[in-house]
Amino acid sequence: SRDSLPGLLTVCLLLPTCASKAGPAFKPNILLIMADDLGIGDLGCYGNDTLRYPGLGLRVGCVCAHAVCVKNLTTASLLRSPGMDATHGYRVLRWNGGSGGLPQNETTFARILQRQGYATGLIGAQMVTPSPSVMGKFGDQKHLTEFLWGARGGRRGFLECHPGWPPQVAVALGGRLWLSTQMMALGVLTVAAGKTLGLISVPWKFVWGAASLVLLFFGSWFASLGFVRRWNCILMRNHDVVEQPMALESTARLLSGEALSFIQRHKPGPFLLFVSLLHVHVPLMTTKEFQGKSQHGLYGDNVEEMDGLVGDILNAIEEHGLKNTTLTYFTSDHGGHLEAIDGHVQLGGWNGIYRGGKGMGGWEGGIRVPGIFRWPGVLPAGRVIQEPTSLMDVFPTVVQLGGGQVPQDRVIDGRSLVPLLQGEAEHSAHEFLFHYCGEHLHAARWHDKDSGRLWKVHYVTPRLHPEGAGACYGHGLCPCSGPGVTHHDPPLLFDLSEDPSEARPLAPGSEPLYGAVLARVEQAVREHRRTLSPVPPQLSPGRIAWKPWLQPCCGHFPFCSCSQDPALREA
Repeated sequence: SRDSLPGLLTVCLLLPTCASKAGPAFKPNILLIMADDLGIGDLGCYGNDTLRYPGLGLRVGCVCAHAVCVKNLTTASLLRSPGMDATHGYRVLRWNGGSGGLPQNETTFARILQRQGYATGLIGAQMVTPSPSVMGKFGDQKHLTEFLWGARGGRRGFLECHPGWPPQVAVALGGRLWLSTQMMALGVLTVAAGKTLGLISVPWKFVWGAASLVLLFFGSWFASLGFVRRWNCILMRNHDVVEQPMALESTARLLSGEALSFIQRHKPGPFLLFVSLLHVHVPLMTTKEFQGKSQHGLYGDNVEEMDGLVGDILNAIEEHGLKNTTLTYFTSDHGGHLEAIDGHVQLGGWNGIYRGGKGMGGWEGGIRVPGIFRWPGVLPAGRVIQEPTSLMDVFPTVVQLGGGQVPQDRVIDGRSLVPLLQGEAEHSAHEFLFHYCGEHLHAARWHDKDSGRLWKVHYVTPRLHPEGAGACYGHGLCPCSGPGVTHHDPPLLFDLSEDPSEARPLAPGSEPLYGAVLARVEQAVREHRRTLSPVPPQLSPGRIAWKPWLQPCCGHFPFCSCSQDPALREA
């Protein structure tokens, strides 16, 4: 229940629409498409007229359920999974051979819709899926979907595959392991010196044994990190590794082909397909067809390639005569990655007028994301809804459309968007939304429906680097806690209805309702915290640690290696 980060839902749909409504017994196909690190300012329908969008052309604005680092958290919020908050400083599942991930006993909307007769599939980045060995040992994958295809480990695995980028695990872990090795070696040298000078009475056998252990420790971790790309860069179909390491240059084409094939197989319906795109996360691997096509360098090229891929999927929906029976929803996991730079070249997205970006749990630029719906014949085209919504709302919305029921034994933070989308409700069901960075509450939002004002309260904000900058440059991402954040007492207060850029914090002298607003939001925070229940953390050190027996591998461990049929890659 802390997976709540808000956003405005702005819905504008491409195609003409009729006045007809879906009957209560009708079960539509549901197509969910999620980009990675796409800034809300990157889309033409949000005001960017410098990038082409022949495939999308839709418009919706929303707010993500997690601005925290990687897509696994937002995906977890969509699927409805507790325990995926950043803990102990870890914000991502680092190893494919770890035991963390979406719990087997969790109820996802895919599982609910399977009971309603839906065929379900997840194609693309698999960022919350447990290790295949864990799934095979403790159950099956159907709590996720019936069909899984894609990059195991998601964007993190994607980065591991690029020969021009250092493996992320090696960068993060190598430095700490090297420091540990140096400390151990210093200890052995100290003992040896003491023995030589007669200050310590220990046998030389002990000294040489300790030195051998240090060498063994160094050799094992140094050699293991050399296998990072091979172990973390894999392509999977259900439980099986089909390519290891994954060849990046044709992965986008393969993803598109798998999505089109799924639609072809299940066109009698109903189906639920979640396409988790590899675009537009660094390293921005772009095919030659789209290189140099945009006005914004490699990032713009990658955005336009993404748009072409989405266009192919939407064309398939139309070609199979499914456009009036398919709800399509396009979004991003969080805001653009401002710190993604190479020298003076910006490799991350643009968040428009909004302050902050990816990894920032409170600022609008980190949590405002596109929200684009299309369902001709059911949803009115060209409509814009400016109401606070959350990606967590996808869970109850999909369940309602599929004829299921959300779990009744726990608090569900999301609210169905169906009444709002169909015009049966004027306002979002959310009065308050709570913005977390990992397990830390950074901000809260109150939509005062009587006055129409949208208040935002910041309790914690990141310390930007360098001072006065708009992001944490040089740090990869802004932290959620510790010395890299500022705790505000009293908290910062903004009126987003008048100041969406969060540029002018209010004060008692400038806002008569200052004290009343802070008191009302504080009361809502206390009530919200009473709904929280402790769950096993999935990003704890023990769960994210690499376990050789859980490592997905084709061929002989540790030299895991296999490739797909070349004909499949060239198709």
